Amino acid sequence: MKLFEGKSKTERNKIIAAMVLGLMCLVVFYFAFGRGLFGGSTTTASVKPSPSPKAAASPGSNNNQDLKIPSKTEQDFTYQTQPIVYRPEIFGAPDPGRNIFAFYEPPLPTPYSPTPFVAPKPPTPTPLPPVQIAFINPQSIYAGSKGFRLEIAGDHFTPEMGIYFDQQLMPTSFGSAQRMTTDIPGVLITGEGSKQVIVQTPDGKLYSNQVLLEVQPPPKPQSRYIGMIARKRSNNDTAYFLDSSAQTPTGARLNDIIEGRFRLLSISAQETILEDINLGFRHKLPLFTPPAGTVTSPQPGRPGFPTRESYVPYNPPPPSGTNSRIPGIPDNIPRYVPPASNTNRLPANTKKDVEDDDDDPDNP
Repeated sequence: MKLFEGKSKTERNKIIAAMVLGLMCLVVFYFAFGRGLFGGSTTTASVKPSPSPKAAASPGSNNNQDLKIPSKTEQDFTYQTQPIVYRPEIFGAPDPGRNIFAFYEPPLPTPYSPTPFVAPKPPTPTPLPPVQIAFINPQSIYAGSKGFRLEIAGDHFTPEMGIYFDQQLMPTSFGSAQRMTTDIPGVLITGEGSKQVIVQTPDGKLYSNQVLLEVQPPPKPQSRYIGMIARKRSNNDTAYFLDSSAQTPTGARLNDIIEGRFRLLSISAQETILEDINLGFRHKLPLFTPPAGTVTSPQPGRPGFPTRESYVPYNPPPPSGTNSRIPGIPDNIPRYVPPASNTNRLPANTKKDVEDDDDDPDNP
């Protein structure tokens, strides 16, 4: 054949394999798609129309009754009596809460009836105590005072009642239905604050309103004790005090009045004792010792004079054989130095008088 002319054996084998493969494909298409794929004849079926069939009438059946549409009453009855069954496992079940065939009909509205207004009951007032205290005398006292007499004025007092001071029963003197007295010891007013005063019977059935007695702190001196000058046999010793508003210290001796109401009773190198001339309280003022390097009483600078911060007074060491500290005198106060120990003084004039030779007839 000319198809294989000039071809090698390998090429002829390839051509034969391709032809066999093509033939096998045609056979497969024939069995798969039938003869119509290759132009074969097709079989046609003719349908002859027949007259419309009539439904056979079954005995006991009513065709008109089956096709009748239910009335509105029957539909409402069906909707009201037929329960809605929701089964999620059934395919095609409606979503929960979205059943379009289930609806809610609200009940008929009831006639409007307003809620009656009930006024709240007013609070019950606290009953007044059967016994009344009008006032007490004194109404305030200083802490640390001595014992004093307390007078109570009011109404409806009886001899069976007692005076309770800071919840402690005091020995009570009944004067009348409007007056009672008692003695308060000083140990009950050592601290500051308010003390309760009340009158009642031992069983508590008759009681009075409470009144407060104010225990105030006593006035204290505002000055600071900064030092003293001690003299022989403590005669006319002088103590120095510095007020916070003053620029210079103030000296005071025994029995002098400080700040207009405190009497100086004692002076020592460690403390002073002051007594209130109006109340009788005694106060101890210890020696004020400022920290090192601080200025206690600064003074404003003046032209031509050094300020206190920059001025350091000359304070030579004491003579040998004496103590460096004098009791009652601060170390920063300049001390008196005798003239003999002052080495900075000028030398004495040792020049001798020499008689000048002149022609003065009056001076031979």
